[in-house]
Amino acid sequence: MSLQDEIEEKSGKIFRDSYQMSIGELINLYRDGEMDIHPEFQRVFRWNDYQKTKLIESIMLNIPIPSIFVNQNEDGVWDIIDGVQRLSTIFQFVGIFKDEEGEQLPALVLQKTDYLPSFAGVEWTNTIPELSFTKEQQLFFKRARIDIVIMKKESDPNTKYELFQRLNTGGTKLSDQEVRNCLMIMTKKSFYEFTLGLEQLESYRNCIPITDRKADEQFRMELVLRLMVARYIDWDSIGQYSEFSELLDKETLRLCEIDIDYKQFSEHFNGTFNLLYGVLGEDTFKKYNGTKHSGPFLISAFQGIAVGVFLNISNIIALENSGSWLKNKIQEFYSEEVFLKNTIPGVKAIPRYKELSLFGVEYFKP
Repeated sequence: MSLQDEIEEKSGKIFRDSYQMSIGELINLYRDGEMDIHPEFQRVFRWNDYQKTKLIESIMLNIPIPSIFVNQNEDGVWDIIDGVQRLSTIFQFVGIFKDEEGEQLPALVLQKTDYLPSFAGVEWTNTIPELSFTKEQQLFFKRARIDIVIMKKESDPNTKYELFQRLNTGGTKLSDQEVRNCLMIMTKKSFYEFTLGLEQLESYRNCIPITDRKADEQFRMELVLRLMVARYIDWDSIGQYSEFSELLDKETLRLCEIDIDYKQFSEHFNGTFNLLYGVLGEDTFKKYNGTKHSGPFLISAFQGIAVGVFLNISNIIALENSGSWLKNKIQEFYSEEVFLKNTIPGVKAIPRYKELSLFGVEYFKP
């Protein structure tokens, strides 16, 4: 197939409309339940009140703001692909935005800006006239227009996921895992909630001593997915991936589609990390030099040890001296040739992921 044939085939699977809508019209769509802006995303987009104020300022000064991208589902409801924070800021400012539990959030109070210092303390409505938008200002705001790009329901089902990743241009750059979290929520919220529940297990978190920055970027959530993917992946299929982030993205979406025994997986996950934490605590994934564990958390150690123990947990727990057996196996793991060669700089991520996972499964068999 030629390049032109590929372009025509793929572009022919995308159907879209583009037009302007007033903020008043968008408010009505949201109020009537015809728009899903995923309030769950607020925890990852992280706009502060000043960033929100700057958006309101741009609207009032007639400064263009980026287009909103939406996906139209089978019921005609708009699923927001790009523009969640912009729309939620607008809806919070006018006092109608609700969180994921359906509770209305406090209205946004504006802050002082360089161009509009009188914004300080102003709200959509306030009993103090000086701190409230006037009727004229409210009408101007609601009549302001925003470009909307609508991906129609006839488009390829994967279009909205591709767009979400490519259009991640919000005020705060998201990490790969934060984008992945959003994709899970859009695809199968129950799977996201299940994965989040695993990530919050105390013994698991205590086994993963990482920096605050890594924690904020949802690195522990990524590690849960690394383990889940290794459990369900078809290892013969990984040749289709050129980057590890692509593998994790696509395999995570595949996990959303397959049947997983959540109860059994959770029991094995809890058993794995309760045992690991009881044996070595936060030293579990730190290199052992023959005398003691030291240094930072090692993702290569996690890949081999966590996957290996998880997939053998029932047999390990059944051992008479499971704790001492596992402690010795983990400490010896750090001197194994497979582990050592996969910690050399320059080793490619995908082969390392596969080799350490498969080695761990065999190595931790009692």
